[in-house]
Amino acid sequence: MGVRKASGGARACVIGALLCLASPALALDPGQPVVVTPLASTTQTAAGQPIVPPRRDVRVVASQFDIAPGARLPVHKHPFPRYAYVAQGTLTVTDVEAGTETTYKAGDFIVEMVERWHFGANTGKDPVRLIVIDQVEGDAQSTILKKP
Repeated sequence: MGVRKASGGARACVIGALLCLASPALALDPGQPVVVTPLASTTQTAAGQPIVPPRRDVRVVASQFDIAPGARLPVHKHPFPRYAYVAQGTLTVTDVEAGTETTYKAGDFIVEMVERWHFGANTGKDPVRLIVIDQVEGDAQSTILKKP
């Protein structure tokens, strides 16, 4: 399924609707208020790096990750920005290069580190569910696995 570009008028309607939805006080129907809860606002990754979007041919990829209790992802890095929302569970991310660990719980938003070797592990008793959004250039890989 492709994404169609909107015409000028349609684009203005979409932008207007999105701006209205971004307002926490907005009520489309007085009986049904819309509540917007900010999850994150940052200019840096989890490793303190500035967020730099891809320069050309940007492709957005959204994925759901389900990680079983005790499971560990392989050591990897991301060449482009990656964002994750922890929908459930407890995830511990280890920055292999710095030797640090950060634990994320349900409701946390992660701006993943770029070009740094790291891995995530489900350190809780429940499955971890992540909603992940990558921004990549063209057909480039969003994840590079470290060779043993």
